[in-house]
Amino acid sequence: MSSFIVFGAGRFGASVARSLSDLGAEVMIIDKNEDLIQEISNVVTSAVIADVMDQAALDELGVGNFDVCIVAIGDSLEASIVTTMYAKEKGVEKIVAKATSEMQGKLLHKLGADEIIYPEIDIGVRVAHRLFNRNIIDYIYYDSNYSIIEMKALDEWIDKSLIELDFRNKYKLSVIAVRRGEKFIVSPYASFKFMSGDKVIVIGEEDNLEEINKE
Repeated sequence: MSSFIVFGAGRFGASVARSLSDLGAEVMIIDKNEDLIQEISNVVTSAVIADVMDQAALDELGVGNFDVCIVAIGDSLEASIVTTMYAKEKGVEKIVAKATSEMQGKLLHKLGADEIIYPEIDIGVRVAHRLFNRNIIDYIYYDSNYSIIEMKALDEWIDKSLIELDFRNKYKLSVIAVRRGEKFIVSPYASFKFMSGDKVIVIGEEDNLEEINKE
């Protein structure tokens, strides 16, 4: 089982720590704010009050013993930089860092972060797509070229199968799953027929996703 150390007990860091703990992972969370640490102390494996700008405090945490480090510090770029570099120096296998801008993300990546998370930006993009496109229920950014959307089955799809619609060739998208009421149908066969009320989860390039929502 992987072990995780989370720096920053704000909304994002605390949410990640709680979710990992719920999954049964070993989680240590660190923040200099005593109130935030007290709030989450009974949820995670250990919660420590410490200032990441204090080298001696970092040395006492045994950062190198953890498999994954999550840098979720939101109020100080300097602290994010110091923590990312420190985790890298200590040989942490994977470092995930929160960033509030693309420039900050590029900097943290160069300093050792393996993965950059943009929570505010990602949420903004998801909400904008959902509000702008009447068929979209949810939008998930995947990478610079691909995204995943959950959308209502279009009227012209109803009672037709994927092969009848020539779905992949026509839309250049792949159907990952279909939600039909409480039922979740993963990787539907080519003979699968859509029904009214189906929620369809598809993955594809941004341009093709935009085209399907013009239908």
